[in-house]
Amino acid sequence: MDKVLIIDDERQLRGLLARIIGLEGYEVIQAENCAAGLRQLERTRPEVVLCDVKLPDGNGVDLVGRIKAIAPDAEVILLTAYGNIPDGVQAIKNGAFDYITKGDDNPKIIPLLSRAMEKAKAQRKSAAGRQPETAPSFEAVIGSSKAMRDAVELARKVAATDTSVLLTGETGTGKEVFAQAIHREGGRSGKAFVAVNCSAFAKDLLESELFGHRAGAFTGAAKDKKGLFEEADGGTIFLDEIGEMPIDLQAKLLRVLESGEFLKIGETKPRKVDMRVIAATNRDLPEEIRTGNFREDLYYRLSVFQIRLPSLQERPSDIDEYVRHFAGIFAGKMGKKIDAVDPGYLDLLKRHAWRGNVRELRNVVERSMIMAEGTTLRVGDLPIEFQRENGSDGNDAPPTSLDAIEKQHIAKILSYTGGNKTETARLLGIGVTTLYRKIDEYGL
Repeated sequence: MDKVLIIDDERQLRGLLARIIGLEGYEVIQAENCAAGLRQLERTRPEVVLCDVKLPDGNGVDLVGRIKAIAPDAEVILLTAYGNIPDGVQAIKNGAFDYITKGDDNPKIIPLLSRAMEKAKAQRKSAAGRQPETAPSFEAVIGSSKAMRDAVELARKVAATDTSVLLTGETGTGKEVFAQAIHREGGRSGKAFVAVNCSAFAKDLLESELFGHRAGAFTGAAKDKKGLFEEADGGTIFLDEIGEMPIDLQAKLLRVLESGEFLKIGETKPRKVDMRVIAATNRDLPEEIRTGNFREDLYYRLSVFQIRLPSLQERPSDIDEYVRHFAGIFAGKMGKKIDAVDPGYLDLLKRHAWRGNVRELRNVVERSMIMAEGTTLRVGDLPIEFQRENGSDGNDAPPTSLDAIEKQHIAKILSYTGGNKTETARLLGIGVTTLYRKIDEYGL
């Protein structure tokens, strides 16, 4: 369970926050001062820390650096009774995720906590980054359309080499799955697969994650940190969302790729590294080059072999395979059995634009599975807004008002998530504040 540590000497407020956050499905740990907070941080390793600025034995702004030294991947949100712009600026410089005022900003806490949790989990995944035991092979790639078969064939050919690969395509087309499959079927399969999302970090933090740093190299660097280049030595590093990398950091990455050497932050002696590089982007990098946002020399270094992954809209014939695959996964989790998929259900899916590609389709199937009553997926099991957007005539939906259907749909998702508002909002594809408004509106 995701963990949140609250450090605040006001017991009543701390307890109130704990109850609110606990209702969202988080595990909450409490501490009354800096010393107790740091002990709990060491013991429980929470993803997010909510910390008061004024504490009996210290200042929350200063504590941010100590928290980051112990748990670099944790995100810190500072709470204060009085807004103070200089304190807020210094808190962000020290590595805080955000700085909010008690009372005035109460409605922001849960949405802000959700964003901080997502970032912390992404950072932990990137830092851990090693290939999981169940890393996919090309056999696990779903889709028998010509567009997908062609992409797999290209990936198989390049996997046998040590060439740099650039994967392009829209968000949600499966670029990380392809990167893992290339690594698994290549000559470095027994070594580390390290993944980092370049859009998940601020510039300075991304540089520290990639290159590592020596103790004392900057404020908060209490001990040596091994960078992801070192972690990937002998294996593969996957640079996701490479188009989001700051331009000055691109120059440093280029030197690593060309020389196989890098400098840890705070060191003067270069280190050698031997790694394969797979990069991915949903951006038009030639256009980014023209606008001055991406280095042309880095582009050519990364795109020695380029594979474009087709969008789901380009291969509607693959939707049936994905639906049955995801339905099988969720049936096991939910204790349900799905024997068939109604043709009308598939027809409606094939009309959709799928801006979120496979990731969006997975979400729609998961929500359909929650709503399904029998052993067949039907049009009426699809999210209400999905039916509206794609022109369902409603013949398969219950004979009741759309508001009543939406209320029933939200109630079922809330039941499925055990009342976790953050997870419910994710499944519904809406913001947490919108969900709270609808809960109030429908009296749920």
